[in-house]
Amino acid sequence: MTLEEKQAQLVGFWVDQGDELVAPMAGEKKTSTRYEEATAHGIGHLTRVYGTRPVEPVERARWLWTEQARLQRETRLGIPALVHEECLTGLAAWKAATFPTPLAWGAAFDPELVEQVGRAIGSSMRALGIHQGLAPVLDVIRDPRWGRVDECIAEDPLLVGIVGTAYVRGLQSEGVHATLKHFVGYSASRAGRNHAPVSAGRREVEDVLLPPFEMAVREGGVRSVMNSYSDIDGVPVAADPYYLDEVLRGRWGFDGVVVSDYFAVDFLRTMHHVAADSAQAAALAITAGIDVELPSPDAYTTLAAQVREGALEQRVLDRAVGRVLSQKEDLGLLDADFTAPPTTIDLDSAAHRDLARRLAEESLVLLSNDGVLPLDPSGSPRIAVIGPNADSPESLMGCYSFVNHVLAHHPQVPAGIALPSVVDGLRAEFPASTITYTEGCDVEGDDRSGFPDAVALAIEADVAIVVIGDRAGLFGRGTVGEGNDVESLELPGVQRALVEAVVSTGTPVVVVALTGRPYALDWALPHRVTPIGVTAGLGSVNSPAPDHDSRKEEHPLPSAFLHGFFPGEEGGPAIAAVLSGRVSPSGRLPVSLPRSAGAQPYSYLHPTLGGRTDITSVDPTPVRPFGFGLGYTTFVHDQLTADDTVAAGDLFHVSVRVRNTGSSEGTDVVQLYAHDEVASVARPVAQLIGFERVPLAAGAERVVELAVPTERLAFTGLDGVRRVEPGRIRLWVGAACDDAETSTTIDITPAL
Repeated sequence: MTLEEKQAQLVGFWVDQGDELVAPMAGEKKTSTRYEEATAHGIGHLTRVYGTRPVEPVERARWLWTEQARLQRETRLGIPALVHEECLTGLAAWKAATFPTPLAWGAAFDPELVEQVGRAIGSSMRALGIHQGLAPVLDVIRDPRWGRVDECIAEDPLLVGIVGTAYVRGLQSEGVHATLKHFVGYSASRAGRNHAPVSAGRREVEDVLLPPFEMAVREGGVRSVMNSYSDIDGVPVAADPYYLDEVLRGRWGFDGVVVSDYFAVDFLRTMHHVAADSAQAAALAITAGIDVELPSPDAYTTLAAQVREGALEQRVLDRAVGRVLSQKEDLGLLDADFTAPPTTIDLDSAAHRDLARRLAEESLVLLSNDGVLPLDPSGSPRIAVIGPNADSPESLMGCYSFVNHVLAHHPQVPAGIALPSVVDGLRAEFPASTITYTEGCDVEGDDRSGFPDAVALAIEADVAIVVIGDRAGLFGRGTVGEGNDVESLELPGVQRALVEAVVSTGTPVVVVALTGRPYALDWALPHRVTPIGVTAGLGSVNSPAPDHDSRKEEHPLPSAFLHGFFPGEEGGPAIAAVLSGRVSPSGRLPVSLPRSAGAQPYSYLHPTLGGRTDITSVDPTPVRPFGFGLGYTTFVHDQLTADDTVAAGDLFHVSVRVRNTGSSEGTDVVQLYAHDEVASVARPVAQLIGFERVPLAAGAERVVELAVPTERLAFTGLDGVRRVEPGRIRLWVGAACDDAETSTTIDITPAL
């Protein structure tokens, strides 16, 4: 291969890039290179062939097959391009199914179902000639003010790792390579600001931020990784061989391809200022371990000249080219036949929609209920549906859904898929009821002119359902999503005032929140009683955990509160099914429900001094903890047993009895937590080390058995080495991270 042919394999090209802002800095970074010139020696990637504009999939596939055949025929080496697309909530293409956002995956605690979703997405992508998907996001949530929280799975690294790895397996089982992002530290930015510096210490990086990526590499066999935009302690990850080479490849054995986040290589020059020009940026990035520059040729167009001039060693260029060609060979591209493009394809089949519905149903979290739910669909109650998200399909979708990410720029184009709103779902679920609707207010803004109509509708109804929350978008378009970071965790606009106005009517009110981040909702939820058997030290130092029952509610509250994290195209019917009781809610909070923005950043993985103490007047205790979620029945956990001892590095076995003590069937999420009672460094007061979804009929019971690797208790010691430290571990199972309903201990002994 000539130097120019090698260079061409290390860049992508955004063939259909328009004026829409569908990637960070895209408006300022449009390539000036003509496509014909860029592909004269071949090309590495074609960027978002289907995902930039609303294009008819079959027609676009016909173009793609023709173009791939041209590359085979008219370039000297005849190497086709690798095609990549976004696939965070499903394939981001017109007429493709839109699944719940990843934060909803975390709420479902169901990796098997997420793997099926990944398989369905991968099947659609492969049928359209797409080879690589830019998902999943394995950033661990550290601050809910960050706009990209809805793209993440959870604030717990084990949950992120297990669920994210399941998605990788599903996608790659269909012959499409998954791409882990954003490696590493992106979500730990200061004050939750996008692209902001990261000041995480080594233990936070090693013990919280890296493990999900390691799991997806070692256990999921992922084939691609994308870098983080951020710097960690002053060193941009895009130029850091420690993470991109020493950790990723040397320590974990990753042998796939590292691609740059869009424009990240040139950001070394324009944003981080560690490179004087594009050539230096390219040299830093490729030497550190970034193999491919996306989305289009920019800094890497200097590589051939740098090698020719002796400024860059040829072995560095050859290393990246070898990885790219190996990936194309693995994908079957080097021998692909592009003579027969697909003539028909259903990207939103009944099977897709069934998966979307099931995941949406499992992800909905019931935060409170005074008995008003479930509503009786066999009766004929008068239902007032109120709120800016009640009749808005867009409010069901995350930022990287095609509807909000691309179609927002094409308002004249239909969605191409059925998108029943919450109102639509309720009308189908409650055919005997009289259902009235008014918006009440917008998601944003201070216009309260719709309040009187909302109040009037509520007064005339037997129950009011108020649907509030976010609108996902990019860089100021919307309330959450990439670039939409916030200083406050109050609901956007006047939505809180709308809820309070409707509640003041005395009509029972069910609030449904559709959001991409957790908000401060203590004003809408009853004060929670601290669970009996709360873990010692979880909420206090030298003082008991606060008993919230001792404080009276200061104002009328909604009768029930159901929370959904952008549940996707079937979210409307799923919400209606839960409200009617046809589906029992089983979602659990994948992120703590915050008390205020002033208590951030907060994680349930805090050490004792990170919780409520009597040595500070600030109480960071969340309004609802990680793992919390109610249902329409009750579960009791008891008889927790574990091996007496286990050698570091081995598995230990745990069993617990779960009983459905209510009068209806339901699904419990058994959550096993641990606390290292005495360790060489400060450890979290609670840490999730295992979980399982357990469906049970009324009155039924089951003994759940979990096999737990001791590696889940590993941490970075005083010597900087991550290992399992011998000592006594307290174990418990309960309804949330702070609920030690049944507990035991196990002693970890030195490795044999």
